Amino acid sequence: MPRKHFRKFLPDHTTVRNHRHLRLFRPLLRHPNLWHLNRHSVAGGVAAGLFGGLIPGPFQMLTAAILAIVFRVNLPVALATTLLSNPFTWPFIIVAAYWIGAQITGEKANGLQPFEFDWLSGPWAELLPRLLHWFAGMGETFLLGLLILALALAAVGYFLVQLGWRLYILAYLRRRRARRH
Repeated sequence: MPRKHFRKFLPDHTTVRNHRHLRLFRPLLRHPNLWHLNRHSVAGGVAAGLFGGLIPGPFQMLTAAILAIVFRVNLPVALATTLLSNPFTWPFIIVAAYWIGAQITGEKANGLQPFEFDWLSGPWAELLPRLLHWFAGMGETFLLGLLILALALAAVGYFLVQLGWRLYILAYLRRRRARRH
């Protein structure tokens, strides 16, 4: 089973609950689904991680953790899934979110202005303010598209994990049946 393989990488839930920095959150971390590897908990963790991973800014893992606790799905899987959005995938996410938002709002999809910054000799102190100004210029078209993209990715991730887990179990049962005969 893949559970046995992944279990050795996951922290023990009692160790996490008793960690000195997490004692304040101990009542929230008691539910067994936050730590168990079963089909529904892992699928929900993937969905929470994919949704939380598309939150712009430094709150991706925090959002995924809150969603995992609220919906009682696998917390480590949710946190690990947020890593799918990273500096290499964000340009594609931005373009896809803006395009989806433009389709919904009726704005021109090619209205996305390129981000202008002199990477070789530009003052690095201006990078963050320029980036924030660029994001603000995309406005609700981007935010609406990002919300729709996050919901769609979460749903697709949930159903793909459910399907993959089911197919793995069916293949395992088929192999076991073949060994018996």
